[in-house]
Amino acid sequence: MPDATIPGRLSFKLPTDVFKSVIRTRIGIFDKTDLLSGTRKSKICYVIGVRMNVSDIRKDFPTIREGNSVYLDSACQTLRPYQVIDAITSYYKEFPACGGRSVHSMATKVSMAVDRSREKVASFFGCKDPHSFIFTKNCTEGMNIVAKGFGLRKGDSVLTTDMEHNSNHVQWVEMAEDIGIKRKIVRTSKNGEFDIENFKKEMTKDVKLVSMVHTSNVTGSSIPVKEITEIAHDMGAAVLIDGAQAAPHMPVNLKTLDVDFYAVSVHKMLGPSGMGILYGKEERLKKLRPLISGGGTVGLATYDSVKLTVHPEKFEAGLMDYAGVIGTSAALDYLSKIGMKNVEKHIASLQKRIDDELRNVMSITTVGPADPSKRSGIFSFNIKGMGSHDIAMMLDNADNIMIRSGMHCAHPFFVSRGLEGCARASLYIYNNEDDILRFTAAVKKLASTFSK
Repeated sequence: MPDATIPGRLSFKLPTDVFKSVIRTRIGIFDKTDLLSGTRKSKICYVIGVRMNVSDIRKDFPTIREGNSVYLDSACQTLRPYQVIDAITSYYKEFPACGGRSVHSMATKVSMAVDRSREKVASFFGCKDPHSFIFTKNCTEGMNIVAKGFGLRKGDSVLTTDMEHNSNHVQWVEMAEDIGIKRKIVRTSKNGEFDIENFKKEMTKDVKLVSMVHTSNVTGSSIPVKEITEIAHDMGAAVLIDGAQAAPHMPVNLKTLDVDFYAVSVHKMLGPSGMGILYGKEERLKKLRPLISGGGTVGLATYDSVKLTVHPEKFEAGLMDYAGVIGTSAALDYLSKIGMKNVEKHIASLQKRIDDELRNVMSITTVGPADPSKRSGIFSFNIKGMGSHDIAMMLDNADNIMIRSGMHCAHPFFVSRGLEGCARASLYIYNNEDDILRFTAAVKKLASTFSK
């Protein structure tokens, strides 16, 4: 029997017929579909010069093709294109087996698909080592893996901003109560803009971990991650970044940023729900303890001892969401073909159009930077005399426009500023100028009708 090596550091003897199946899988001979990028791989060019062909993109999204709604809630989760949906269903239709456990041909296809997906993730984020990327169920899980496994002790300080999502807030409050860590907070301006000088004042020797949001899900403002990381490293601290809102909207090169950990939610960047990614530097992942233990995380267990396996497997306990992993690969393929710089430019143009239409409506206040170029894909606002939930429900019921309302899982930001919440429209690649004009016209109508 010939030797076979499956990416992911498994090597063993395989029967000849299974070996041939592995080779066919490795060179990409699949029935009907490309497992990692979906069946509609012929649609690969969405960029004309430096402009995106949004009309072609919109055709790839069934909820847009088959409806008349305007979806402006992508900061919560994005819509999915056919390519991602097809990639997900291909797993269930063609090879719904366990990867990394069984050695039969169907399981081997799963193992190789997972490894190829991991390689694609690494490439997307500018890294060479795919084993630095852990598949999680969302950004929240990734943030908690680091928080609970980093080894913080009583008296150690964690430094955050005052605009964190609860996924980078609640665990620090709990750990302060449970083990006595200290929480330090960098205050931002009233509209949520980061002040590097305030950061420098708080960045003292007792800080062991800097844990901050890259782009706020409330204001859309971003922090200078590279500069923060350089300062933190000079002081001996590690850096964990919540990239849930940044990764879908701008190029993120983790090698350049030099952060120690970076967490994202794939469902905010065209991928399946229940999928996230955690990046960690090799030396950090070696020391990090898993949040969950069990099947797949151990090299050998006896009745009285456990030897953990290597990363990333030691963090991926139990049966993985294989369909989600494969759908993740398809989502990154889709974004890569568009180009993240083009994504960023397109969203900036839509944000500017919103500002052009609404800046002179006096009863509308923006929650976030006044400059639309500093808001990424987020437009948060309030209308005088209206609650945010009323705004959202009226836009949905009267105009079939879907936005988010409330405190957006960032309660301390609102409480500290005396706000009860806000309405939030969030933009993505499938939104066009017509969506924006329809949205702004409806908001103007609400403002003129209900503001006091």
